[in-house]
Formats: sequence, C-alpha cells, structure tokens
Amino acid sequence: GTQEVAKQLIEVYGEDRILLKPRAGKLGLGTAYIHGLNFCTGNFVIIMDADFSHHPKFIPEFIKLQQQYNLDIVTGTRYRSSTTPSLRGGNVTPGGVYGWDLKRKVISRGANFFADTVLNPGVSDLTGSFRLYRREVLRNVISQVQSKGYVFQMEMMARARAMGYTVGEVPITFVDRIFGESKLGADEIVGFAKGVWALFTSI
Repeated sequence: GTQEVAKQLIEVYGEDRILLKPRAGKLGLGTAYIHGLNFCTGNFVIIMDADFSHHPKFIPEFIKLQQQYNLDIVTGTRYRSSTTPSLRGGNVTPGGVYGWDLKRKVISRGANFFADTVLNPGVSDLTGSFRLYRREVLRNVISQVQSKGYVFQMEMMARARAMGYTVGEVPITFVDRIFGESKLGADEIVGFAKGVWALFTSI
C-alpha cells in the first residue's frame, strides 16, 4: 500500500523531507486536505498525485506564474496550449493526456465543457487536481466546499472564483497511473452532473 511505500522512502530520504501522517480509514478528499494543512509550514501548498501522473517538472512554471501575477491559485490544465495569464519568459509545452482511451478522453472533455458552460468559472480544467494554493486561500475555500468524489475539484475552483480569488493556469501533460486503478463509472458521471447543477443553484 501507499503507506508502506512512504515508509520505505522515509528510510531513504529522511523524516525531514517526507512527512507521513496517516488517518484511520478513507474519510474523503476534503478532510484529507484539511488534515494535511495542519502540518504545512509555508505560505503556499502544492497538491498533486504522487504517482507521477502529475510530473514535478511543471512546478517551477506554477511558481513563476504565481510570482509574476501574485495569484491566489495556479492550476494545471490538460486543455490549454499556453498559460493564462501569459507567462513572461517561459517555454511552455501544450497540455495533454497520455494513457487514456478515447472514451475516457471524451468523458473528461465533455465533463469540463458541461461544467464550464453551466458555471462559467473561467477555468479550462475543472476536474484536475495538480494545483498551487496560498495556504490560507486553500483553507478558506475548503471550508465552503460540500461535494465529495469526482465533483470535489470542480467545486474547489467554482467556489474560489465566487469568493473572488485569482486563478492562473499552466498547461501540463497528464500521464495515466501505472499502478492502481482510475475509478470513473456511470455513478461518478451521474454524480458529477448532479454536482454541477447543485453548484449552479447555490453559487
């Protein structure tokens, strides 16, 4: 499991570089974020998948964009070819996805198009999770979020925009996980549509 791998990495790199704070059972992504925030010491937090679906090579671009425009949030996007706002002095690779079949790509594109049309948050990749936040912005947004599962990341962006926070986007290439299984079925799709409607009526 993930915890055992993390323990092995701690033995290699040390507790000063890797901090493992396990919880009892699966309690939801939102509460996991809040739990992690309790151990953050800096002014900014980067959230990403640790299986290299999100490659750390994009982090410097996130930081540059945040610094140039003093942004509250920088999110990775699979669906843009350039940063927004425009990154000065950056060499950006267009976003994309690798390892997905056509069905998965169509569902993801369709979900983002549907949510963007209904909610109009001005963010091209609402379902992605590779993001940089000001620590207090992340704490404030999470306190307002009610969704779980596939809808959670979308609501994070919709709420952040509604609360007046500034958001920038950096193109990333997403590589589907080699180990583990991505869970996206009919129940998740229906739940996503219901979540979009709930946000439309509440924000």
